[in-house]
Amino acid sequence: MDTATLPEPATTTRTLRVSRFSRDGRPPRFEEFEVPVTEGTTVLEALRWIRVHRDAALGLRHSCFHASCGTCGMRVNGREVLACVTDVASLGQGPVTIEPIANLPLLQDLVVDMASFYARFPLPPPLVRTSELVSASELPEGIDAHERFEDCIECGLCLSACPVVATDETYVGPAALAYAQRLLEEDRGADRAAILSWADDDNAAWRCHAAFECTEACPSDVRPAERIMALRRELVLHRETVR
Repeated sequence: MDTATLPEPATTTRTLRVSRFSRDGRPPRFEEFEVPVTEGTTVLEALRWIRVHRDAALGLRHSCFHASCGTCGMRVNGREVLACVTDVASLGQGPVTIEPIANLPLLQDLVVDMASFYARFPLPPPLVRTSELVSASELPEGIDAHERFEDCIECGLCLSACPVVATDETYVGPAALAYAQRLLEEDRGADRAAILSWADDDNAAWRCHAAFECTEACPSDVRPAERIMALRRELVLHRETVR
C-alpha cells in the first residue's frame, strides 16, 4: 500500500500534570496541560509539545530519544521511567502526573542536579574504555580496537527509587555500589583493597535493605540489587581471607 494512502493515526487529548519549580522558595506545584497524543506518542514527545505550543519555559532534559543516554529520567505516575520510551497510551486513561526524579537537588521543573549522583561513585565512571582483546579473536577489517560501552547509563532512576536514599542522604546508593562490584568483577586495574574498604563503610553495601526497587527501576538491566548482594559476598570472603 502506498504510504500516502495510509490513514492518519487517531489523535486523542490527554491531561499532563507537570511538576513546576517555584523560584520563590515554595514547594513545586503542578500545572495541567491538555496535549494531543496518538497511540505511539511518548511522554518526552508530549512534554516537547508543551514546550513548543504552550510553555517554552518548561524545564526538561533529553538527548538520544532511544534509552541510551539516560538524561530524560523522571517519575511518571509515581514510577521511575525514561520518558523517551514510555508511551502515554500505556499509562491508563486518567491524568498523567510527571515529576522529576527524587533524592537529588531540584534545579528547574523536571531537571535535577546530577553532580551529587556522580560524586557517590568510588572512582569516576568511564565513558568509554578499551576492551581486553581475547587472544584467539581477530579484529574485523577496518577496526583498530574493540570498545565496550557500560550497561549503566547513569540515569539516576535507581537512586530515585531507593527507599534508603530517601531517608539517608549519606547512603552511596545502588548505582555506585553496582559500579564497585563491576570494578571487582572485571578487574580493570583498580585498587581492589581500596574498593572493598569503600564498600565496607557504614553508608555503603551494608546499608542496603534489599528492597530491589532499584532493579525494578533500572532501564538497562544492570540489576543493581543483585550486584550489591554479590558485593557483600566479596566483602565476606575478603574478611575471611585477611583473618
